[in-house]
Amino acid sequence: MSLHEIDPARTALIIVDLQNDFVHPDGAYARGGAKSEAIAALPARVKPVADALRVKGGWVVSTQFTLVPGKGGEPFISPHLKELRPFLAKGDFCPGAWGHQLLDELQPADLSVEKVAYSAFFMSRLEWVLKKAGIDTLFFCGIVTNGGVASTLRDAHVRDFATAILTDGCGAFRQTTHETAIADLSTIAKPMTCAEATALFESL
Repeated sequence: MSLHEIDPARTALIIVDLQNDFVHPDGAYARGGAKSEAIAALPARVKPVADALRVKGGWVVSTQFTLVPGKGGEPFISPHLKELRPFLAKGDFCPGAWGHQLLDELQPADLSVEKVAYSAFFMSRLEWVLKKAGIDTLFFCGIVTNGGVASTLRDAHVRDFATAILTDGCGAFRQTTHETAIADLSTIAKPMTCAEATALFESL
């Protein structure tokens, strides 16, 4: 990625899964005791990046993890997730519900895409809307670094999007996991801090 060639109108900040049910103190994960100070700190760091890109005419795109409700509203939950997060229940990450929404401090998103797996490209309209919007450069932030962020970024890379990753705009439940994922992803995405990305956008 050549930073001097970035066109804000063709650039998006991809906010991966910074949703109420994941991050808010009243969300599903907090209810289940799955909290992380590192993840809780992300919205405040990401907001200046989003604001700076918006001012320059860029895009803010929210991917939103979704538990699709089946009969009686009971969610379809993958076995590995059910084992990892047994507290997930009816109404959690439900489309249209408060818990499913992007955190208030990061709204509004210009585009929102439901995701049902680690990668937001899997069985979704993400690639379609990005191309319709003329977007070819993606800056990634969100959770978790080794899960949703990594999978979506790698899928973006194989689709020939230019990619960058905000090293302090992503988080995982273990710092060592986060650091390892950032090191791995830095081979296919330009690493930079939120402050560096904000300064870059302001200079465009």
